Amino acid sequence: MEKPLHILAFAGSLRKESYNRKVLSLACTLLPEGTSFEVFDLNEIPLFNVDIEALGYPESVSKFRQAIQNADAILIASPEYNSSISGVLKNALDWASRSENRQPNPLIKKPVAIIGVGERGGTSRSQYHLRQVLNHLNMFVINKPEILISLSSEKTFDDQGNLIDEFAINLIKKLLSSLIDFTYQIRK
Repeated sequence: MEKPLHILAFAGSLRKESYNRKVLSLACTLLPEGTSFEVFDLNEIPLFNVDIEALGYPESVSKFRQAIQNADAILIASPEYNSSISGVLKNALDWASRSENRQPNPLIKKPVAIIGVGERGGTSRSQYHLRQVLNHLNMFVINKPEILISLSSEKTFDDQGNLIDEFAINLIKKLLSSLIDFTYQIRK
């Protein structure tokens, strides 16, 4: 029997009631039994600065990098800010992408899936930019299905902020299945 997968998830939004963070909470309930899921809060990660890095990684950065290292796969919930990814998300990826003691960074060859909740177009533009960054980091990006959840419909979230759009929920299930299947494939 294969070792169960561990998925690390994080959202590029710091807002407590962020829809992207809520979708991550839903995603953890859609995983097959035996798959572990951890959501990492990017709130404490400082702005990337080589001068800070030269003194040693801040504790929050070390914890984030270790969480990536320990994960078999990653799930990112990306909001869309000014037609691109958030500064919070880009900053976290910048910290994680640094090599340490001549060892490769923990993102290399890590399977990753993207979901996003945004206004009219969902998060299509931010996801396009995020894919460019993740490809540059030599990560294995799951391409389909694309999860572009739009807030423009009243049937997307209920009054408590729970995703109620069955089509979107089924797409998230399919994306997680693709991420898990691919991760098992590259383990062999």
